Amino acid sequence: MENIVNRVKQIILQPKATWEIIKTEDTSAANILTSYILPLAFIPAIASLIGLGLIGFNTGIFGRAASLEWGISQAITTFASAFIGVIISAWVIFQLAPKFGATLTMNNAVKLVAYGYTPSLVAGVFYLIPSLTLLVIIGGIYSLYVLYIGFQPMTNVSEDQHMTYFLVSIVAIIVVYAVLTFVLGVALTTFGLANYQSSNLFQ
Repeated sequence: MENIVNRVKQIILQPKATWEIIKTEDTSAANILTSYILPLAFIPAIASLIGLGLIGFNTGIFGRAASLEWGISQAITTFASAFIGVIISAWVIFQLAPKFGATLTMNNAVKLVAYGYTPSLVAGVFYLIPSLTLLVIIGGIYSLYVLYIGFQPMTNVSEDQHMTYFLVSIVAIIVVYAVLTFVLGVALTTFGLANYQSSNLFQ
């Protein structure tokens, strides 16, 4: 746990210097996924379960919005999006690498995405208080910055292709995430888990 905390602080506070360290580390993708992403993915998942399932938020004349079904649904969605999303995002970046003259292994692609997404995953703690969701978005924006900084050292892409490679990857990842979220939403609805429009939402 101490190693995770230290790496989180490093990647958030000193991203440029930390990427130089990360690119020399001999760590497998499987190890990163199980010992780093898995624990961090529980942060937004548990926070969503508590925040939307138990605490909720004020909706004015309708009272406080919260339902256990909604919390469970969002917890599953955020966890799957975090864990599976890292794998898919890494695969997308890996597949695009040759088109931009980058040299990238799938292992390094996972490292790039896993550590790049760190601020977003940590910011997921603010799901505990739904009214603070804006801070989660800010964490996501900072993750894009961290990911951008890591692109060149991790992929060895040329400076003139750096921005294009990054932007094309982000667009592709957004599309993949949209499809993943839709599939998860359909699956959870099939299993009877409530969403925002549920009649059981307002207690």
